[in-house]
Amino acid sequence: MAGADADRPTREISGVKKKVVKKETGLGLANRKAENFGEWYSELVVRADMIDYYEISGCYILLPWAMSIWKVMQDFFDAEITKMKVEACYFPIFVPDYFLQKEKDHIEGFAPEVAWVTKAGGTDLEAPIAIRPTSETVMYPYYSKKIRGHRDLPKKFNQWSNVVRWEFSNPMPFIRSREFLWQEGHSAFATKEEADVEVLEILELYRRIYEEYLAVPVIKGKKSELEKFAGGLYTTSVEAFVPNTGRGIQGATSHCLGQNFAKMFEITFEDEKGEKAMVWQNSWAYSTRTIGVMVMVHGDDKGLVLPPKVASIQVIVIPVPYKDADSQGIFDACYATVNTLCEAGIRAKSDSRNNYSPGWKYSHWELKGVPLRIEIGPLDLANKQVRAVRRDKVEKIDIPRDDLVNQVKDMLHSIQQNLFNVAKQKRDACIQVVHTWDEFVEALSQRKMILAPWCDEEAVELEVKARTKGEIGAAKTLCSPFDQPELPGGTKCFASSKPAKKWTYWGRSY
Repeated sequence: MAGADADRPTREISGVKKKVVKKETGLGLANRKAENFGEWYSELVVRADMIDYYEISGCYILLPWAMSIWKVMQDFFDAEITKMKVEACYFPIFVPDYFLQKEKDHIEGFAPEVAWVTKAGGTDLEAPIAIRPTSETVMYPYYSKKIRGHRDLPKKFNQWSNVVRWEFSNPMPFIRSREFLWQEGHSAFATKEEADVEVLEILELYRRIYEEYLAVPVIKGKKSELEKFAGGLYTTSVEAFVPNTGRGIQGATSHCLGQNFAKMFEITFEDEKGEKAMVWQNSWAYSTRTIGVMVMVHGDDKGLVLPPKVASIQVIVIPVPYKDADSQGIFDACYATVNTLCEAGIRAKSDSRNNYSPGWKYSHWELKGVPLRIEIGPLDLANKQVRAVRRDKVEKIDIPRDDLVNQVKDMLHSIQQNLFNVAKQKRDACIQVVHTWDEFVEALSQRKMILAPWCDEEAVELEVKARTKGEIGAAKTLCSPFDQPELPGGTKCFASSKPAKKWTYWGRSY
């Protein structure tokens, strides 16, 4: 409403006042996303109370502001896989050495990262015990024992757990850490056709987590033979992209393991004809890496920008009393606003602390990424309205109290959609289609996500890695998208000039 700013001296001189507030509050980030992305990210996840550092390098304390996001995704995913008849379970974190050695190809992919327990107190263990980097070798001896006939199939288990992968280079909160949280599903079927169906069903759930909850666009596709899960038949993934760094990031994976693990762990069953057969298996997982991807894609120089669907506080209500205003009336209006929103299923909270100024509170909740801020001052009280301020863009609107719930719901929906749309526009602007090696090198130097025709040969992929190796990492295949553009006859591979078989995304990655 016109004239509503008359009672808001803290909002008046937006350009200059912003600098003054940051100086007074000390809440501004020291690093800028566009100038020093790595330092900006590391500073942000700490300042926004998502993590704290721990005494062991590469291990982090996940704080409630981050865990609440994980819980929202967990609740969604649990509900969906329950519809698919997946059962919850938990297997031990410790893995006997001889379990790991049963599957040589599989463990080779994890060998450098496996952490071992070698002592109990001051006594050396008779044999070292591994801490799980993943749970195929932990769970499949049980499958071998319990699966006997076709009526025991399908068997679908999922566990929410932690794993340890002793990364030695460039640990990064959420993205690459030595211990992280994840879900891992493990299924066994009588036929490959059943396994193939589940692989894609799970992958679609991962797409929904990223796009519908985290507002991060992803590409669904198949990994190359070189990049697939060690010991598996084929790997599908959802791939995200971080425009500021020009790096792709594997968001989640759904693997068809084929019968390789069934052979190693003797997981057989008697089929309907009374004949002995081996099961077909899948494994699938996503981790707390999802949170890091969200921060990288949406965060700005003020702090986090949380999509409403995953924000533990969707609306923060801040009283703006001053001078001789009816402070108690303003505080009462804030509490009533919170109650009204909460009763409507909106996650709202009032910041009524009297030892901080409204300006400090604005900066604090912007840093933490709360999607919508509601301010109530004397004129709002008199006019029976509230002022709403969006976190995702500079936009303020005065809302009549009698239409509060409807307009807030609409705004939260709009914020969620806008975050996805903006992220997709930025991601799409970074995709470069190339046909030749020279175009590929130029696009790579511009930090693009590259779509190129490829002959699908492992030797060529290795050569591309070797030719692009440098201080900031080599280029690699990200995935071959399921949504394949037309490939005209006679199209040649960008790297080998051999006949191209498919379009594949390439780039540097985390």
